[in-house]
Amino acid sequence: MAELIRIYEENPNPREISKVVEVLRNGGLIIYPTDTVYGLGCDITNSKALQKIARIKGIKLEKANFSFICADLSNLSDYVKQIDTPTFKILKKALPGPYTFILPGNNSLPKDFKKKKTVGIRVPDNSIAVEIVKQLGNPIISTSIHDEDEVLEYTTDPELIYEKWDNLVDIVIDGGYGDNVASTIIDLSEGEFNVIREGKGSIDI
Repeated sequence: MAELIRIYEENPNPREISKVVEVLRNGGLIIYPTDTVYGLGCDITNSKALQKIARIKGIKLEKANFSFICADLSNLSDYVKQIDTPTFKILKKALPGPYTFILPGNNSLPKDFKKKKTVGIRVPDNSIAVEIVKQLGNPIISTSIHDEDEVLEYTTDPELIYEKWDNLVDIVIDGGYGDNVASTIIDLSEGEFNVIREGKGSIDI
């Protein structure tokens, strides 16, 4: 049974954030708000939790394209190869915001991502997600939760999300209604500006 926790984005309660972080440290799965759709996530360093998410999504972990949710750009060099100034300028201008940037991964990626040549980086403009990552001390992974309903591709109501995911995750954070438009994905791994998916973020950056 998952726990439904209400956290307010304007002023996230540190005690509630700590509870979420404790669950992540123990290999738990959470559903949490971002500046786009609600995400399913876990600690990027926890293999068992990563395997669980891959199973839920029906994919092999090595084939999964999970994004890393970061608190800011300061830890980028932990996971990403040296990037040039033009690329960094784009990141600085767009983040925090509704974007996923695909960047070249380095040799320090957590062991489950070692074979990955690239990594998707997200710095959402959402204080709940950012505070969780800050308290945890490393990124969490993000994969969006789809709805089977064609009309509403992404579920936006946390209580409905809770009903549906109750037996699959440990915590569902109610951070208010989510969006139903996913992030814009831009591939900068080759030095070119390559739009993979146009979503909530404007490509005019």
